Amino acid sequence: MAETRALKTCSGGRHEASKMKLRQLGDFQTPPELIREILSLLGPIGRQWKRVLEPTCGCGNFIAEILRASSPPDEIVGIELQDHYLEEARRLAAPAHSRINIVKGNIFDISLREIKWQNQGPLLVIGNPPWVTNTEICSSHGTNLPYKNNFKGSRGIEAIMGSSNFDIAEYIWIKIISELQSEDAAIALLCKTQVARNVLVYAHRAGLKISKAEIRLIDAKKWFGAAVDACLFSVRLEKTEADFQALVFGSIAEPVPGKKIGFVGDHFVSDIDGYRSVSFIEGKSPMEWRQGLKHDAAPVMELIREDGIWKNGLGEGVDLEDEYIFPLIKSSDIGSRSKPHKIQRGVIVPQTEVNQKTRPLEKMAPRLWAYLSKHGEIFKSRKSSIYKGKAPFSIFGIGNYSFSPYKVIISGFYKEPRFIPVGPIKGKPVLCDDTCYLLPCKSGLQASVIAALLNHRLARQFIHSVYFQDSKRPITKAVLSRIDFKRIAQAIEFKDICDEITAGLKGMETEGDNQPELPVEWKSALILENSTLQESLFAL
Repeated sequence: MAETRALKTCSGGRHEASKMKLRQLGDFQTPPELIREILSLLGPIGRQWKRVLEPTCGCGNFIAEILRASSPPDEIVGIELQDHYLEEARRLAAPAHSRINIVKGNIFDISLREIKWQNQGPLLVIGNPPWVTNTEICSSHGTNLPYKNNFKGSRGIEAIMGSSNFDIAEYIWIKIISELQSEDAAIALLCKTQVARNVLVYAHRAGLKISKAEIRLIDAKKWFGAAVDACLFSVRLEKTEADFQALVFGSIAEPVPGKKIGFVGDHFVSDIDGYRSVSFIEGKSPMEWRQGLKHDAAPVMELIREDGIWKNGLGEGVDLEDEYIFPLIKSSDIGSRSKPHKIQRGVIVPQTEVNQKTRPLEKMAPRLWAYLSKHGEIFKSRKSSIYKGKAPFSIFGIGNYSFSPYKVIISGFYKEPRFIPVGPIKGKPVLCDDTCYLLPCKSGLQASVIAALLNHRLARQFIHSVYFQDSKRPITKAVLSRIDFKRIAQAIEFKDICDEITAGLKGMETEGDNQPELPVEWKSALILENSTLQESLFAL
């Protein structure tokens, strides 16, 4: 990804490494200028730490800059797997060989407790471990992986669907803080911001002693040509009480943190100060959020209505049994604020529940079966393991909830949350794809009330304080499930959301369909006459 910049930082060996090898190893050699910024932040190394460990030292850029500092440590140990980097690092170490040991090995196979140090005293672990996930390494047939022990504890469908995917740097972080718990140590490693957060969560869950955590953002595009959110993440391992919060700074040199992330009780939040004023919303959603339809075959399964004809993503006209085509909302529709009843998308739904047999379609829907069979290779090429051993043309994210006539839907991709109430279009329930989440509702009014509550400023403040904007999918089921919108209803008055309820109901009106409910002023007056807004939510 950033071969050009990386080539400039090492004088030998790098030119022979192939792009595939770089991908397998997540190889980003750190520019000396960035290393000097980091060392300037940390202060005189040798005065604070007698020993320094670099667990993936590459060609030795960190070691070289540490040796040039005015106060180098008494001893440095570097670990490196690749021979060409090993040779270069050892050449750098030669002038000070008595204090440097460059070890050939794989960090995954070396016990950090058993490293043979010549000196004692405080330890600094520093460097830039690989920026690559285990899935990316596997997809390129790489072998630079830790033992596959599902160390994060993902179970069942979560592991299959990808929650067991992890950054190699995350594993290295956890190995370091786990194996060095008895040390007086500081750790400062470059990594993705997501990795830093995952390490905080893991340390809290595992009861590992860390403290004084800091996340200092870096410009990964500038330094590495990588379009990711990255940081210098540092923690201390000291014989003090653990602290699972981290100060977040806008840059390495920034003197004042912009916010603090971490745990408030057992809740992990992205803005501790912002969270405190709306923490009363924290709880469990009164209704279960569901993810939308997953098929991984968009060119075949998703359709567009043009001049009265359905067309697929391959530009083909599609003539199928109508009962298997449903209106579809995607994240882009929510982001562009398209009105749901104006959307001209459709999606083919061959199953009404997960694991349903599809062979009966050959007789029940011969045109659909012929169409899907024609494009069978697209389905066979789907990479996710969830489809293995399943019926032909299987889909996921489907169930009774999918066919609820009324829903609240939100995209998982946008940093600014927007909840929309949705009703049927021409008698058919609207479905959403797996980039979205939905709440099935029993009436248009209930959907409009819940959407209005979730769009209220209190709910937005809560979401902003618990989600992370730099995540690939900022809004997740886990975030949504934490919002007890009944508590929002208790904290506000009906007049605060009346206009939005009315707009939601009007937005569900479609040509040729009856109005979804009685006019809002009548229905709401009836419901609220003898009860509070909070009590009314499930009576709507």
